[in-house]
Amino acid sequence: QVQLVESGGGLVQPGGSLRLSCAVSGIIFSRYGIGWYRQVPGKEREVVAVITSGGTVTYSEPVEGRFTISRDNAKNTVYLQMNSLKPEDTAVYYCRILGLAWGQGTQVTVSS
Repeated sequence: QVQLVESGGGLVQPGGSLRLSCAVSGIIFSRYGIGWYRQVPGKEREVVAVITSGGTVTYSEPVEGRFTISRDNAKNTVYLQMNSLKPEDTAVYYCRILGLAWGQGTQVTVSS
């Protein structure tokens, strides 16, 4: 059974940093692309960053230069390092095995 478990969310002040983790089980992790998405109430879920099985990364324009996605295939885990956080980054963040499954989400709140 495929499982994704996100962690690392919380409350942070503007300009601060957080690192999200997504631990994956039930698949051969290294073979899959993984994405981070976010959603705020009343809006559609949007992609934040994607890392392919080969390590190629892409970012959405709002987070380019501030967020970094990475993966550790030995730990079956993908990370999202978020720096210079802004109030508009407040959302529930989800990781996704592309084309396969979603995690349950972790809340990130950026507020003073």
